[in-house]
Amino acid sequence: MQAIILAAGMGKRLKGLTSDKTKCMVEVNGITLIERVIRQLEKFNLSKIVIVTGYEAQKLVEFVNSLESTIPIEYVDNPDYSTTNNIYSLFLAKNFLVKEDTLLLESDLIFEDDVLATLINDPNENLALVAKYESWMDGTVVTLNKDDFIIDFLGKDQFDFDDVDSYYKTVNIYKFSKEFSKSNYVPFLDAYCKALGHNEYYEQVLKVISIVNNPIIKAKRLNTQKWYEIDDAQDLDIASSLFKEPIEDKLVALTQRYGGYWRYPQMIDFCYLVNPYFPPEKMYAELSANLKRLVTDYPSSQKVQSILAANYFEIEEKQIAVGNGAAELIKSLLGYLKGNYGVIRPTFEEYPNRLDKDRIVTYTVDNPNFSYNGDSIISFFDGKNINNLVLINPDNPSGNYLGKEDVLKLLDWTKSKNIKLILDESFIDFADNGFEESLLDQTIIEDNPHLIVIKSISKSYGVPGFRLGVLCSSDLVLVDYIKKDIAIWNINSFGEFFLQIAHKYKSSYIKAIKDFKKSKASFIDNLKELEFLRVIPTQANYVMCEVLEPFSAKQISSYLLDKHNILIRDLTDKNGIRGQYLRIAVKKDEENTLLISALKQLK
Repeated sequence: MQAIILAAGMGKRLKGLTSDKTKCMVEVNGITLIERVIRQLEKFNLSKIVIVTGYEAQKLVEFVNSLESTIPIEYVDNPDYSTTNNIYSLFLAKNFLVKEDTLLLESDLIFEDDVLATLINDPNENLALVAKYESWMDGTVVTLNKDDFIIDFLGKDQFDFDDVDSYYKTVNIYKFSKEFSKSNYVPFLDAYCKALGHNEYYEQVLKVISIVNNPIIKAKRLNTQKWYEIDDAQDLDIASSLFKEPIEDKLVALTQRYGGYWRYPQMIDFCYLVNPYFPPEKMYAELSANLKRLVTDYPSSQKVQSILAANYFEIEEKQIAVGNGAAELIKSLLGYLKGNYGVIRPTFEEYPNRLDKDRIVTYTVDNPNFSYNGDSIISFFDGKNINNLVLINPDNPSGNYLGKEDVLKLLDWTKSKNIKLILDESFIDFADNGFEESLLDQTIIEDNPHLIVIKSISKSYGVPGFRLGVLCSSDLVLVDYIKKDIAIWNINSFGEFFLQIAHKYKSSYIKAIKDFKKSKASFIDNLKELEFLRVIPTQANYVMCEVLEPFSAKQISSYLLDKHNILIRDLTDKNGIRGQYLRIAVKKDEENTLLISALKQLK
């Protein structure tokens, strides 16, 4: 068996990275794509590697020769690389195809070692590696029959988003027998090039074969194996984190992305905190039905957004501002309020991160459950030089919660001391009596102009992609400043439409919170059965756990990512925490069960 690698393309979408070298000479984590694949091929008993060159051919040949591969390497040059496509590159290598069984690969791929073994060790002679279609994928997709034979190759023109559940993306790695190449592929390749020219894709020939003959190429499905196709700088960035080693460094790289995990194949995100039971399907349908209008129309101004949010939360419009996520409101607010801030740690660092260190007075909670109440807060900060006090309720990551009576005590104390109370209630709906105990109430807001309530809609309503948050206060000068400080169109049309229709789904939201609490209770019970975790009481949609011997937080989080593609938050580097702790989001029952099962396999 031989391997043919198509490497003639210019890689224009990688811009400066390929200005003087071909795409496969771009490095991912310190090693070029071409060296990586050659070293992977060297693990198998291949007769030769054939590389089809084109753009910057001489540089590529010199570089590959310097690698001193244990497999003989031959070259085929495509001098017309700038005006042809990969069908012509393969056409130029057709004489190799008919001589022996072939692995066909494109040079812009990165994949783990097991991918090639999956293909080579399969007894079927003609195989295409495929992966279940996901939203980040681009290029040719295929459909399969019940026996996993490919029945059609679909290009961009034939792609139908209504049928994506039945689509598989070609990984662009194939195994062809000599007999198949001799009797099918090369004759059709010759005919296709003669009829339609050289500016096509070699998979078009496979499409013709699948139409003319009975299904002959079988799909080999990749499941957990990692792979990525690198066409542009974003692909390169994703691939760099996906294939970063050791696993501990990969965990850090992924965590620092703060989202966008839909581009990571089959990753389960237990790190970031959203409601898994909302929105309901009917709401998704209403959003989808208005997609075209929302894409093509401008959103309204901040005044209209405030009216919509005020209507939902039953607050006066002049007392509420809508942000592009709570983070935008936090940045604006902390840029406005003067003086020092009281901060309780460990906590959500978005607030202290916006401040100079000399403006922060920190109350570090040092008991085993990181628990505190109104009295302990007052006791610590009484007499301290603070002008503002930040209370996140429930707190993040501990899940510690102050009931309404405690918060009202704190509200009265801060009022008597002329201290602004910034109350972040982003997670309060998940608390046992959260709906009844929220201070996002017109009367309380009106009577306490020193109170500023912030709420992230993204987290509790399960729509982080819309980037929505609200700030409420009867300090109208402050609210007016916030509205002028943020951009006039800070909320896009999708976020505005969500605010417009959300009131119709209030009963669905209440049910979603009830369903969540059932899942959370069951999940916590299962976590408590694990001898190496100590579960800390929580009123939020996440659970903080102390990691006990013989494991560390890094070991568990790295193991879950490496073996199960599950991402959780390692808290050992978080400000205010000493020791080994994890934060685990609560998701739906089936995902929670997967995590528990993975943890039970830890040895």
